[in-house]
Amino acid sequence: MTVPPGRRSGIDIYLQPAVVGGGLGDIEEVLAVGRRLSGAGWSLNLYRLEGHPVPASVDGPWDWPAVRRVTVPEVRAPRALTVTPWWGVSAAPGQERSGRPGAWSEETARLEQLYGRDQVVHLSLEEFARTWTSRRQTQERWREGGIAAAEIARRVRRRSAAAEIRAFHDAYRTWRAFDRVNVLHLYTGFQRSAAFQREFPEAIQTGPLWPDRARTRGSQRPGHWVWYASPSSSDRLAVRVAQVGPAPFPAGSPLQIEVRGPKPFELPEAPGVRWVRQPPTGPRDWARAFDGAELRIVTGSRTLLEALALGGPFLYFNGVLEQGRRTRRHRPEKIDALLRAWHRHGVSRSLCADLSDFSRLRRVEAIVRKARDREDWRQQFPDRNAAVEVPPGLDDAGAVIEGWVTAWSEWKGTASAFVRRVRAVGGARSSRL
Repeated sequence: MTVPPGRRSGIDIYLQPAVVGGGLGDIEEVLAVGRRLSGAGWSLNLYRLEGHPVPASVDGPWDWPAVRRVTVPEVRAPRALTVTPWWGVSAAPGQERSGRPGAWSEETARLEQLYGRDQVVHLSLEEFARTWTSRRQTQERWREGGIAAAEIARRVRRRSAAAEIRAFHDAYRTWRAFDRVNVLHLYTGFQRSAAFQREFPEAIQTGPLWPDRARTRGSQRPGHWVWYASPSSSDRLAVRVAQVGPAPFPAGSPLQIEVRGPKPFELPEAPGVRWVRQPPTGPRDWARAFDGAELRIVTGSRTLLEALALGGPFLYFNGVLEQGRRTRRHRPEKIDALLRAWHRHGVSRSLCADLSDFSRLRRVEAIVRKARDREDWRQQFPDRNAAVEVPPGLDDAGAVIEGWVTAWSEWKGTASAFVRRVRAVGGARSSRL
């Protein structure tokens, strides 16, 4: 790819996309930052050592910003910035901790050798909406492991729990590389957690990294839904959706659901649903289908944020584990945080209950019928501002990052001093740096 020179200078920027948490959203998040910075005039690099293939799934199809792919860094500025998901896991040089190196560890070590460690700032994009204390993380690990709520309440009161919570705290600090003084650990979400901040003061909490593309809902296609079906239990949701039955007369026509996802699964025949399976496609096709749908079934963080940014009705399913009374949700913190914010903004309790139950694989048929048949239900969804409860100036992580990059390009001191300053002002934009 021929890349025009950036209009801005002072730092060299390196993107380091990879899958870390299991979802492809880790890659999209890095590219979203890249698109934002490219649009602001910065040139971007993808530096990969010769003979090293890029990490799995990185080549796409994705909406890549203009990027210079190199096997040897082209040092054009005295300092550098990397953009990486979970830097401590995917890019910390291997000799810094036990375990095998991450996907970008060797390139990171080489960049720090070339520029000098204190001339490189690493922007680490941490987990969305998962700002939990070590105590809460330990309880959540027990829950996902199948421990009943009553037993968790008993277990956390035992003396042995304190040691387990402390072990988690120490491991989390190590694997997130909080001891690294040149890393900006960015936690985006709908709210800030004071308890998490007290336990991990190095963390910087902001609002979401919103989708950077300007999109509008445009004309909707009645009865056409889009489902990004990435959870491994998507087949269980499909069985439930297939049981909704035909639409009431005189509408009558089946609900058309366009299904996209990384792995195919069985889509059961149903009189009230016409499934349309689509293979992975480019970003333009995805945007056209997503934006024109009457309703979107989303998952994880990136498609949830796309639905919120675009506006209009959606349902959320991030997967479930086990069966029957032991059924429990996988990673429910994102939808739970959103619904807490909605409650405080006066959003319909009935609507919030519907989204919560759908994410739990409960009342699926009734909720789908309501979403299909009732225009008043689809009109209840608020705009994206109802989702965010962070201080002014921190609601848009993309704008915050732009400010940091500008400030780092103009900074007169070291990377460690810059990171200390950003942490001290709570992540505020460049005007306070």
